[in-house]
Order: sequence, then C-alpha cells, then structure tokens
Amino acid sequence: MELNAQLALLKRGAVSLVSEGELAKKLASGRALRVKLGVDPTSADLHLGHSVVLNKLRQFQDLGHTAVLIIGDFTAQVGDPSGRDATRPTLTPEQTAANARTYQEQAFKILDRAKTELRFNSEWLNAFMRDELLATLKRHTVQQVLSREDFKKRLAENSPLTLLETLYPILQGRDSVAIKADVELGGNDQLTNLLMGRKMQQDDGQEMQVALTMPLLVGLDGAKKMSKSYGNAIALNDPPNEMFGKAMRVSDELMLQYYELLTDADLAAVKAEHPMKAKKELARLLTARFHGAEAGAAALAYFESTFSKKELPKDLRVVRVPPGLTLSEILVRAEGVKSRSEARRLIAQGGVKIDGAKAPGDAPVTTPAEFVLQMGKHQFVKIDLSA
Repeated sequence: MELNAQLALLKRGAVSLVSEGELAKKLASGRALRVKLGVDPTSADLHLGHSVVLNKLRQFQDLGHTAVLIIGDFTAQVGDPSGRDATRPTLTPEQTAANARTYQEQAFKILDRAKTELRFNSEWLNAFMRDELLATLKRHTVQQVLSREDFKKRLAENSPLTLLETLYPILQGRDSVAIKADVELGGNDQLTNLLMGRKMQQDDGQEMQVALTMPLLVGLDGAKKMSKSYGNAIALNDPPNEMFGKAMRVSDELMLQYYELLTDADLAAVKAEHPMKAKKELARLLTARFHGAEAGAAALAYFESTFSKKELPKDLRVVRVPPGLTLSEILVRAEGVKSRSEARRLIAQGGVKIDGAKAPGDAPVTTPAEFVLQMGKHQFVKIDLSA
C-alpha cells in the first residue's frame, strides 16, 4: 500500500498522533514495526469498546507489522489511574491470571495470532522495581506527574490519590523500553502514559515511539463510555442474536462513529444510506465479525422476522421450571438475567412480557402451563411449568 494510503488508514478515527511525521518515517523504512498495546486484564469480558484499539492494532498487522500485546499482570496489581475519579481496585495475582486467559481468547477474535508477540510485563517490571526504580524516579518530577488532568481533578476534589497510582505511568513507560516499541496504541485517556514511554525511551537511548490514541466508544445509552458496569455494552461473547439486537439500539447519531471505529466501511456510502438499512448492516457486520458470516446473516433474518414483521422466533428454546416460582426466579433460570435483583429491575421497567402482555410484577407464576416469556427486547423462551 502506498505510504499516504497507509497513513490515511492508520489515522482513521484517531484522536491524537505524536507525531505523523515520525510515523511516516518509520513506515517508509520498510521494516516491520513493533506496535505495542498494553492491557491490564481487569475484567474477564471484553466489549466493543475494547475492540476499537484492537482493530487499530490489527490494521498494523495487516500492513505487515508485529503486534506486541502486553498483558499487564504486574500493573493490574497497581491499578491504572487514567480517567479515574477514584482509586481503581487492584487485583490479586489469581484474579489477574484468570482474566488474562479470557482476555487472550477474546482478543484473538480480532488479532492475527501468528503475527502477535504476547508478553507479560512481570517479565521485566519485577526486576525494574528492585534494581532501577530509584534511578528512574530521579529523572521525573512531582510537577510532571501532577500535571495530569485526572490527577489535578482528584486533588481539587480532595479525592484520595495514592503514591502507587502516581508510579503507574512510569511502569507503563518501562514496558515500551523493555520491548523497544516503535508505536504504542491506547485510548485517548492514555496519552500522558504513552508520552511517558517516549521520554523513558529517549532516556534509555532508544528511538522514541509514536503515540497513537483512539476515542473511547460511547455505549448504547448514548452518554457514557461503553462499560459493563454501566449496562451499556455489547460484549464480544454475546450470542449472535443478542449482539445483533443490541447493535440495533445504537442511536442514529452514534452509528457513524461505530462504522468508523469498528468497521472498514466507506463512510460516505454509509451517510448516503437510509438510517435503518445502514443500522441493520452495521449489526450484521459486527455479528459476522465475531461469530462468522453465516451467523451474521441468520441474526439479520431473525431480527427482521421477529421485530420488523412482528413474528415470534421459530424453534424457541424451552425452559422447564416448577410452578410457584416467582417471575424473577424464572428469569434467572431462563438465563435472561444474571441475578434476581437484575430481573426485578427489568420487570419494573416493563421489559418482561408473558405471551405478549407486560408482566404485572414479581409474583409466583402458576399459570398458564406454557407461555412465551420475553426478556428485554430481543430474548424469547418458552416456559414449561410442568417440571
């Protein structure tokens, strides 16, 4: 690919690039660049928000470069303060190891495993903390660390800021030195940490990495960044029909950003398309990305027959339960929710229907003997009370 075309591809959707000239020079060298993404496995489940920067890393791979995926098994026990208004809970080594396994499984739905160098930063940070930390701290000032907007905000609000958190940018910067990164990717709340990596590489006599940041994907509520804790996320492991249905909830205003950050579609063509048709295609593309083309097509057919034509899905899953259970208990057994408290909220919001009628409340269910239970907009099961 011609150099300007490469730059246009890699800049697509980016928030900041330090610097374009340096990136152009590295690309023009013709060598395979080492492109770094560091992730702390703070959660077992990835969502589309995580995939934004993974997609960018995959673009570098497709151009012939090496992706260096660093699992922050050491830094996860420190807690990244970026964009936080409170101290992030730290993880035990056992939690980190379990999450790291799941993270890898899901990340390789996007990345080319054969072109990925997988590293754990405990490889070098244990020794760094023992042998080099004090000498490194002499080269950085308190003013430099406290100039961060998130730190200034927390100090102004008298919110606790631990000394351990102030070390985090230095530990992330050390990752760049250890693997000799040419480029580092991150969310736009990570820019300060990426620039620290440049400074530490310079101190070590290395060529400074390019820092490229991507926006934080806005979730389905259209307001907050995508997060499982906010209940506005599309998980990479969501079943096909559920993933498709959630994608259809993306607002028309946000749809173009999703196309830009999560697909390689022609944005001009998307703008010219009818919004409903464009949204169905977005949902199909995302479902096919993580479940295969056949699953994407099937999810589209399911959605159109169920919601566009108002037909019930065929071959409904049957869940057998004993009569007398409360509706919230049945929702949990039907795997529509993960807890009874979540079930009660869904019932109170009018999101649960029995044979098409809104459920009146969380009461014991004894009749009818069989009924279709709708949980939210896109989940249907047949309940059999004969168990």
